[in-house]
Order: sequence, then structure tokens, then C-alpha cells
Amino acid sequence: MDTTEDGAAVAGGRPVIRRGVPRGGEERVAELYWEAFGRKLSPALGPPGAGRRFIAAHLRHDRGVTALIGDRVVGVAGYRLGDRALTGGSAKDVLTEYGLLRGLPRLALLALFEREPAEGELVMDGIAVDAAHRGAGIGGLLLKEIAAVAADHGCHRIRLDVIDANPRAKALYERHGFAPVRTERTPYLRGLMGFGAVTTMHRRVTAADAPDTKETP
Repeated sequence: MDTTEDGAAVAGGRPVIRRGVPRGGEERVAELYWEAFGRKLSPALGPPGAGRRFIAAHLRHDRGVTALIGDRVVGVAGYRLGDRALTGGSAKDVLTEYGLLRGLPRLALLALFEREPAEGELVMDGIAVDAAHRGAGIGGLLLKEIAAVAADHGCHRIRLDVIDANPRAKALYERHGFAPVRTERTPYLRGLMGFGAVTTMHRRVTAADAPDTKETP
């Protein structure tokens, strides 16, 4: 396996893994995110067109890792460090997009998704991979680069939440060193958002996660 100068993995015909969302790739990333998480996000940001538009307009380019084939984004992993995550947008932005009456209840739902990192912790937002490229190892490559980002920022732990309706993602995380630490039952959200439990998983960041050539996004 070869690597690019920023430590991204390249093997044969595999995509290039790079840090950041490329300029011009905002709508594509929003499309992938909505495909992966639309059922969960729809009550807060739907309908789909409005949700994708909101995500694309408020992306923070330096809080994502992307997989590209040529110039096309085929996978993305978002993360939160400090007070910045891949998906942004203030309360004012929500109210501007959806109006006061529709925006206020949406803000309450969005608050359910907020996950503040602890000291020395990177919080993952999730991974979204193009359906045509699933099963090719892209998710694992994105997780590897996320671990390198965490190491570069001196983090000792990566944290994520995975819903019970996504066992495939949970299995991927477990294969890459994440272990469940607690599960919160949310039966009141099953009808609204399609899941009834959220499991928090942790993975330690080690010296082996640091790339040979470091790049600070």
C-alpha cells in the first residue's frame, strides 16, 4: 500500500483518502449524509431538498475526511473537535431557513444530536459511503484517517454514537477497535426518527495512529 504525502491511503484502484471537504464538494457530501442519516435528520431538517441544502450551506470544510475517486466524493466521515463539527448552522440559520414557527421545534430536535467532546476527545459524527462503493473498505480507510487526525490533535480517545437501526455501522466500528460503553434506550424516538436505542462507543488513540507526515487541518 502506498500513501500520499499527507498520509492518505492509496492501494491500486482504491479512492484517495484526504482531509477536508474539497471546495465544490459540499452538495455531494450533503447528498451522502442525507442518504445515510436522512431518516434521523428528516424531522429536524426535512424535507430532503431543504435538508441537503442546509447541510451543504453550513459545512465546515476542516472537520471532515473524504474519499475521492477522481474529483468525485464517494465517502465522508465527519468529526467534532472543540466547538466545531462538520455539520454547522446556528439557531439563527435554522430560523432563517425554516421560519420561526417551524424552526423552533426543529431546534429542539437538533439539540438531541449535540455531543460535546470531553477534554482530549474527538467525537465522530458518522460515516457515509456511496452505495455503489460499499464493501470496498472505504469505511475502514476513513476511520484510519480519523484516528490520525485525533493523534495529530493530541486526543487520547475517539467517541461516537451508533443507533440500533444501523448494525452494519456498529460492526464496522467494532472491527476497528471501538468498544461499546453504554446504551441509552430511546423508544420515544422510534416512530419519529426510526431508532429506539443509541450506543456510545470509545476507541483509544495510540502512537500507532499518528501518520508519518502530519498535517493539521
